Amino acid sequence: MQSYSNICYCRKSGQCLDIHLPECEHFPVFLYFHGGGLTTGDKTACKPFAEYLTDRGIAVISADYRMYPNAKYPDFLQDAAAVTAWVFQNISQYGSANGIYIGGSSAGAYISQMLCFDERLLAKHGLSPADVSGFIHDAGQPTCHYNVLKERGLDSRRVIIDEAAPLYHIDGKHSYPSMLIIVSDNDMQNRYEQTMLLISTLKHFGCGGNVTLTVMHGTHCAYVNAQDEKGDSVFGKLIHSFIESRT
Repeated sequence: MQSYSNICYCRKSGQCLDIHLPECEHFPVFLYFHGGGLTTGDKTACKPFAEYLTDRGIAVISADYRMYPNAKYPDFLQDAAAVTAWVFQNISQYGSANGIYIGGSSAGAYISQMLCFDERLLAKHGLSPADVSGFIHDAGQPTCHYNVLKERGLDSRRVIIDEAAPLYHIDGKHSYPSMLIIVSDNDMQNRYEQTMLLISTLKHFGCGGNVTLTVMHGTHCAYVNAQDEKGDSVFGKLIHSFIESRT
């Protein structure tokens, strides 16, 4: 695995990304957004699975983004769209990408869901969700994120579906790339149920045929840092299986 660290993808926000490359010239790319409730975490969160994926021919790009308390909605979404554009424009400097996939865990999956369903975010960079080869939404909140609610001075337990909610943008007028949606059976309170609502809504609009659901056993995102009995990354295996089936 060859790595390049702290590459600035947006001078305005000053945010950076890391690139982890496999030992081959042609590869799919997985762009990952870390979790942490939009308040904590950083791009090193990909370490538990980056080597597993690069060993199997998948490049991993992990990006930082602005977070609370120094950010406000939609700063983190604008950063996510900017780094996606950077990947499309610059990955050829590092090799030949045969597909670009986007995903995240928890808050990072809220971000990946917004990129997937709110086409306005990527449109500002001349891109569309249809340009993405696939999305991996890992335990994201499809309603308005609880820390966005806190920013508004609202009870973070509220279930609100407005423009800050991925669910709001599903309208049946668009076809979406393939998706892997992951959630735990003992996830954060109401996260499993909201995830089922997301899948049901996609099916309601006739968009459920390209969705793969994986329900993990355990607590919220516990598998992201976990290894199986062979010492392999549990989360890395899920990502690899999804991407390999589409390349």
